[in-house]
Amino acid sequence: MRFWVGGWGPAQGGESEGVSLVTAGEAESPLAGGVLADRGLAAPTESASWLAAHPAHDVVYAALEADGRLTAFSRTGEASLAPLGETIEAGAAVCHIAVAADGSHLIASCWGDGRVVHVPLRSDGSLGNPALGDAAADPYAAAPEPDLGDALAGEGEVDVRDLLGRGAEPADIAALLADAGGASAPSDWSGAMDLRALVDGDADPAVLAALLAGGDGGSAEADLRALLGQVKGDPFDDPAVRGILDAARRPSDIGDVLREAAPSAPAEPRPSRAHSAAFLPGGRVATTDLGLDLVRIWRTSARGLVLDHEVVLPFGTGPRHTVRHPSGFLYVLTEFSGEVFVLAQGPDGRWALRGGMRASGASLDGDTGAELARSRDGEFLYAGLRGSDTIAVLRVRGDGGTLDGVALVEAGAAVPRHHVVGRDALLVAGQGSDEIVSLPLDARTGVPARPRHRLAVPTPTHLLPTR
Repeated sequence: MRFWVGGWGPAQGGESEGVSLVTAGEAESPLAGGVLADRGLAAPTESASWLAAHPAHDVVYAALEADGRLTAFSRTGEASLAPLGETIEAGAAVCHIAVAADGSHLIASCWGDGRVVHVPLRSDGSLGNPALGDAAADPYAAAPEPDLGDALAGEGEVDVRDLLGRGAEPADIAALLADAGGASAPSDWSGAMDLRALVDGDADPAVLAALLAGGDGGSAEADLRALLGQVKGDPFDDPAVRGILDAARRPSDIGDVLREAAPSAPAEPRPSRAHSAAFLPGGRVATTDLGLDLVRIWRTSARGLVLDHEVVLPFGTGPRHTVRHPSGFLYVLTEFSGEVFVLAQGPDGRWALRGGMRASGASLDGDTGAELARSRDGEFLYAGLRGSDTIAVLRVRGDGGTLDGVALVEAGAAVPRHHVVGRDALLVAGQGSDEIVSLPLDARTGVPARPRHRLAVPTPTHLLPTR
């Protein structure tokens, strides 16, 4: 099997000279467990840290991270590439490229300035004129104090939905509810609010605080049932909901309890750090913003990207890379917290948080997530963890929305920045040890074994299977 290899050059403290070709076993074989061999430097270039292929043409795209530019190469031989067209500006520290399945455009993500860039591709695969997507805003930034003077809507009804959207404090909402003569949440919330989705999906503790604080003094559970009306299933079986209710029954202000559990606004402005993109069904694109804890969902148009909606992940998790599952779920690996989150698309087309877990309960404090990949059959996920330099193996359960930890194994290389899953082996790019290693895969358990083959490669950061 053949692989293009990209890496960091001297401008980023590495020693890579450009894009090279490596084979694992027989070049024409679909298996990757054989001896690793260096087939030579295919294209001298500076810091090609991420590579992507055109789906129809023998064209390779490279993110020149140190220069903040994108370039395209046309294949001229088994192990040789030639520049195709001009390089184009993308953004500071461009670190990821994803190419549309129809070859019409690509999306570049820039860690340095948060840019998400749409680049049309010409008929020969060369790069067109880039267009920037809208900049991201921090969902956890402090909101301006809302004006509560117009809070009463209609005949004495408090517009709770509007107040929450404007950042009102739960205690203030409770006071307004009392002043309004016992008015409760808007009637259109009755029977329509999915409490489980509130807690596990778009969870906003202030919403629950407002509902609890706005009751008539009875038990929190009774207040919530009255406000929510009939919902599917029993939301009070949810452990997260039980915890909130238990806190409400203690002699303390529920607003204070929930505010303490919720993240406070960052002390300093956080920078946007776009880090990857993945194409979704229906012509949509998901991009991650590692700096702002966002997964952003876009629609594509002839002019570029149009932001559709965003999924906010827990504060400080740092969503880095994603992988789509055949079931339709999108898995997100976080860099800072080392977790894998599950995102699901609802009937209305909007994506929301379905669940998540630590990539491994045995990982070390300070580990940072790197790459996330899945097995060909979708049964296993493989998450690279830098620090402990390990690979976490997770099994996909049920409809794809549930993950279980299977094993944590040594990556066999230092700073495992990237890996790819072959039919019989996991190939790991050891950025810190200047090597690529091959780990045989157990076909039954999906667990990688100890390294079988090694190949010295200067500062590898990305492996791209090729024909």
